[in-house]
Amino acid sequence: MMGHDAVTENTLKEILDGFNRHDLDGIMRFFADDCTFDMPRGSEPWGRRLVGKDKVREGLASRFAGIPDVHYGEDRHVVCGDRGVSEWRLTGTTASGTQVDVHGCDLWEFAGGKVTRKDSYWKIIE
Repeated sequence: MMGHDAVTENTLKEILDGFNRHDLDGIMRFFADDCTFDMPRGSEPWGRRLVGKDKVREGLASRFAGIPDVHYGEDRHVVCGDRGVSEWRLTGTTASGTQVDVHGCDLWEFAGGKVTRKDSYWKIIE
């Protein structure tokens, strides 16, 4: 990604590594200014949509605050043109003490070597 417009599977791995470090600056350098993030939960069929780099950053910060030890493991990534998919297993403990262990995925869209859309899905544990 750095210095060219090609997003690769390694790019998605680098983003995930930033998530595991809780490195907001490191994560956000991959995102376009006009990016969107569709969170897994929300009041709309698509969850909660955050629009723009500042709102996406705030949303990610809230994820790290809500699950302070969040970790994404068992990850796999695929990129095809301007789209990508990441699969992962999210583990951690919420701020209220609840254990989280769930599989999920991100659907990615890119333009000019930057993330324009991140659409996240988690399995619902019952």
